[in-house]
Amino acid sequence: MSEVTSVIGVHEVPSAVRSLAALDEADYVDYFTIATDRAPQRSAERWARAILEETPLARRNARRLWRLIGLRLGPPQSYDHVQGWTIGERGDGWVRLETGSWYMTARAVCLVDETHVSLSLSLRYDQRLAAATVWALVAGPHQRAVPAMLHQAVRLDQPADGRPVAG
Repeated sequence: MSEVTSVIGVHEVPSAVRSLAALDEADYVDYFTIATDRAPQRSAERWARAILEETPLARRNARRLWRLIGLRLGPPQSYDHVQGWTIGERGDGWVRLETGSWYMTARAVCLVDETHVSLSLSLRYDQRLAAATVWALVAGPHQRAVPAMLHQAVRLDQPADGRPVAG
């Protein structure tokens, strides 16, 4: 299984990734990538759903955590939402998810190419003190969870012996 690479920092994440988030003046940006030969098997939206809705870690904790920190979420299992985040825009090989709260605007971008699946989060602190305080508590768990969810998503529908499922 491939390792997940990560880049954290507004000026460290590639500008092409930041531009897909379409979030002016971001205060936090990260970018997690896993190499997998399974990347072309799903669209970016399908990968986003796998990562954020179908992995054991996401099913257990994600929606509860997002509600706890006050993010506005849409209905579960909606075509227009992924784990409650609104699908803001779709493109060739990427999808942007959007949500926010009274203190923060959040955008997540899932990107897929022939050999990689990536997930990026961009945040703008609309109420600086509140957002910075909340994110200080959430950043560490988030930065540990995303690599685990990427690994779990790659293993979905794959038998324990590692062979792809036929069909």
